[in-house]
Amino acid sequence: MDSVADRNTLSEADIRKVAFASAIGCTIEWYDFFLYNTFAALVFNKLFFPSFDPLIGTMLAYTTALVGFIARPVAGVIFGHFGDRIGRKKMLILTLLIMGVGTFLIGLLPTYQTVGVWAPILLLLLRIAQGLGIGGEWGGAVLMAVEHSPKGRRGFYGSWPQMGVPAGLALATGMVALLTALPGDTFIQWAWRIGFLVSAVLVAIGIYIRLKIMETPAFLRVQQTQAVARVPFMDLLRNHTKEVLLGMGCRYIEGVVFNVYGVFVITYLAVALNAPKTTALLGVTLASVVMLFFIPTFGRLSDRLGRKKVFGWGALLSGLAGFPAFWLMSTSFHSPWLVALAIVIPFGLIYAAVYGPEAALFSELFDTRVRYSGISFVYQFSGIFASGLTPIIATALLRQGGGQPWLVAGYMLVVGLISTISVMVLKESVHADIAAPVGGFAAQQRRA
Repeated sequence: MDSVADRNTLSEADIRKVAFASAIGCTIEWYDFFLYNTFAALVFNKLFFPSFDPLIGTMLAYTTALVGFIARPVAGVIFGHFGDRIGRKKMLILTLLIMGVGTFLIGLLPTYQTVGVWAPILLLLLRIAQGLGIGGEWGGAVLMAVEHSPKGRRGFYGSWPQMGVPAGLALATGMVALLTALPGDTFIQWAWRIGFLVSAVLVAIGIYIRLKIMETPAFLRVQQTQAVARVPFMDLLRNHTKEVLLGMGCRYIEGVVFNVYGVFVITYLAVALNAPKTTALLGVTLASVVMLFFIPTFGRLSDRLGRKKVFGWGALLSGLAGFPAFWLMSTSFHSPWLVALAIVIPFGLIYAAVYGPEAALFSELFDTRVRYSGISFVYQFSGIFASGLTPIIATALLRQGGGQPWLVAGYMLVVGLISTISVMVLKESVHADIAAPVGGFAAQQRRA
């Protein structure tokens, strides 16, 4: 019997436990990360950048959020390196701890009124810590699920850690909705800190769960055959250049859609349309709940129809959906339920067709010895322009358009076309053996 447990020896129950552990950890990490994004437009622009015009203060707050996205690819390279060399599990525990400490300390930060310029500086440093945590988290969580999955089920189980995103977002927006409902100035004075401080409890639970999961068979096989890459990131750039570029192209629409509906829409409704904050938070929270059901649905569908078909249609429709969504929001902002519908359909339903298959799609682009580095770099580096810049770009386009959202919708359409073309250029990978070398490294082995 092989000394490395083959994935086929794992029972369905064991695979579900691993996927569930990945999902729980991702939920906690994304709750921490999204809580910051949500508060950027509601709290940080007032408490940490109080001397600016409201819209400028909001853009500065979004800029500190952007720093977290810039830190993510750096973390992706660092944790990808060690994840490909010493294992996925160790990195998952470390990244969760880094994120948890950073988030907890944000809840203790003094404001600009108390310590002056040190307030935004400290906020910036802790946002970097959050970026480092999430930058190493996603790749490891995805690989724990995908590399444990049997052939023909990678899309489904790979979608489980993806569910951590809407679950984390729902927890974050739900927490904000609860805290903003407090009377008077309670929320802005001190209650906003509660959302960050409870992270300590969530992280403790997440670490306990992750200590009980096993390393992936695919990585153990690489260790056993002594095929561990010496410098995984350099091997990645040398042998997987095409896959890296096309992967970032695919990721473009996913990051833009998420940050338009999950972050920018809150500012658009509250500032441009003077709608109550709870209206936007209701729509985002409902969309997150709907997304929880459709992410595994589209992940499973990609196992049957192929990654390219499901992801491609999701990318195209996501680009097109901005126009009717913003039209409904701008004409019906007095109706919370119509606004919620305008967010739920493109965000909770259509977006899930992109995000559900994404984990398996990216994992299948790279061979095991550089897979952690590969998917982390693709996801996190593209996050700078696909995710981090989106609220800033959307806010600038809204101002350029005189408060009208059509330039934002046009930007989403262009991005949707870029991602659709990118995924169509890729080879279908649903039936690929992920333990076999792929990309430039496979060609290198054939020459050898």
